[in-house]
Amino acid sequence: MEDVTGFLGSWPPFDAVGAEDLAGVAAVTGTEAVPRGKTIFPQGAGPVGYLWMVRGGAVEVIHDGRVLDLLGPGELFGQASMISGLPTGFEARAAEDTVCYRIPADVVRPLLVRPDVLQFVARSIVASPAGDGAGRVAAEPGTPGVFGSDPVQSRVGTLIRTPPLLCRGDERVRDAARRMTEQGVSAALVPLGGSFGIITDRDLRTRVVASGLSPDAPVSAIMTEPAYTVTADRLAGDVLLDMLERNIHHIPVLSAAGQVLGVADDGDLVAAEARKPLVLRHAVALAASPADLVTAAAGLDPMVIAMRDAGVAAEHVTAVRSVVLDALTRRLVELAVRDAGPPPVPFTWFALGSLARREAVPSSDVDSALAWDSGDDPAEAGDVADYLGRVTKAVDEGLRACGMSPDEHGASAANPIFARSLASWRRAARSLAEDPTQEKALILVSVLADSRPVWSSGGVGGPGGTGGAGGTGGGLWEARPYPDHAPLLRLLARFALSFRPPTGFLRDFVVEHSGERRGRLDIKHGGLIPIVDLARWAGMAAGVASAPTLDRLRAAEAAGTMASAQAQTLMEAFGFIFSLRLDHQAEQLRRGEAPDDFIDPKALNPLARSYLREAFRAVASVQANLSAELSLGVRWG
Repeated sequence: MEDVTGFLGSWPPFDAVGAEDLAGVAAVTGTEAVPRGKTIFPQGAGPVGYLWMVRGGAVEVIHDGRVLDLLGPGELFGQASMISGLPTGFEARAAEDTVCYRIPADVVRPLLVRPDVLQFVARSIVASPAGDGAGRVAAEPGTPGVFGSDPVQSRVGTLIRTPPLLCRGDERVRDAARRMTEQGVSAALVPLGGSFGIITDRDLRTRVVASGLSPDAPVSAIMTEPAYTVTADRLAGDVLLDMLERNIHHIPVLSAAGQVLGVADDGDLVAAEARKPLVLRHAVALAASPADLVTAAAGLDPMVIAMRDAGVAAEHVTAVRSVVLDALTRRLVELAVRDAGPPPVPFTWFALGSLARREAVPSSDVDSALAWDSGDDPAEAGDVADYLGRVTKAVDEGLRACGMSPDEHGASAANPIFARSLASWRRAARSLAEDPTQEKALILVSVLADSRPVWSSGGVGGPGGTGGAGGTGGGLWEARPYPDHAPLLRLLARFALSFRPPTGFLRDFVVEHSGERRGRLDIKHGGLIPIVDLARWAGMAAGVASAPTLDRLRAAEAAGTMASAQAQTLMEAFGFIFSLRLDHQAEQLRRGEAPDDFIDPKALNPLARSYLREAFRAVASVQANLSAELSLGVRWG
């Protein structure tokens, strides 16, 4: 009895239970020895009448014949079926000779009235990123589980709580505000015949109260139009990114037929912890000096940790981080232009590399480039170079002060090679496409393809307008099919084979053999770069230039430039390796260490090591198929 009590009390949620309650649980806890390979309960059985905990050994979680998780001592399983009264969504099987504790459901349920116990059990149900795990409920986007799905993975249309409040443009602000209060909404819409105007609580504060505007003024005097809208089938996480990018807090949601369903606000999309990106983004926008930006940037790493702890998918975390970095860079450029005076020519600041793909992790450098809208007139070249040199120096210093390192290989707007006129960029791109055998041509093509405008004074590659925010298009490499540049595609394909996953191991991974990183695996170069390069080639072959890796693979699959099975394989491998990389760096940040890409394979649990090996082998298989096609001249003629 003492052994059972001591073991239970050393693991959550029982470590938070009082001694009397813990003794009561231990008194009725049964012990079951399970030989290796025996099923504890099958998939679809139940509902189970016990909460199970691994005492010793290991338990495999199996869904449709596939091992999804491996549970060790102290881990729970069966809780979802026990709480919901539904059949089990997985099979639990002993991976080795195992001892389990069985705690009757009628004993555990009274403990669920305690918030800390309920919160722990709820998190254990929804926390698994791999799928239906040990009592964990994973849902398709928009499908609620036992405790509800992650809002950012839901369809935004499912999060609309109230019908839209509509008003006329000539309605008095006073009357619109009263109706907003009565209906308990924070925004109202004005139909404009094909679009909408929008007024929000913020507009009432800043454009009426603070500005002294009469409350009898028409709504049209304070509304924003046209309002940015989204369709109901968009994922809430993507809509959150739109809010961050545009620095807005309300978005009208439309049906497929164009009817307005309601207005989504940031509170609909994220819980309190995940609101941190919006608060941080707002702090960046309000920064009046580089010193203010240093203060705001200090919240970036805690934001990553909080979002990952909240179970937000790795690609969403890095996309949000990239959007905030965009805002940080944009504000630094704005402050530099403010101090330097009006620019002599319109110019655009571009993000490059992982930041352009919205895949920037805490260890990522900040790659950048500049393009300005003028010819190559030597008479004005000196003034332009002097002005932009001052701007890029100020931005570069600001990024360093914020803890963001410009690219160590020189892919930076502060490097004259990456700051040139738009005409010069176009000549370079055309030359590289026509003769990809030039020195470093493929590296430069990769840099140009991974580019995205962040800030524009108007006229160059961006959306135009002073201080405009860059979108996902308008990069330095034109997005179009390349049937007339078959040699470029062929060499890009060969370039994608330059980095090979470390598959030449028997019992362990290929790791660093000397120095401070001895025994560790470079997960970036060994796992991610091969997929990123393959996706860039396949995406460009499909006519997609600047885009995230997963979007490139989806486009390649849809266009047929990559077989569906290969694209799916790479997407799954990328998702797992990318998640592993971010988790590794989040833990380093938590410990106060500088983030890097070197993981210790021995520190991974056996299942994660197995998945990583399989991911590497799957990528190597795709590369082998591509290499065979190249040698046979398939597709390239």
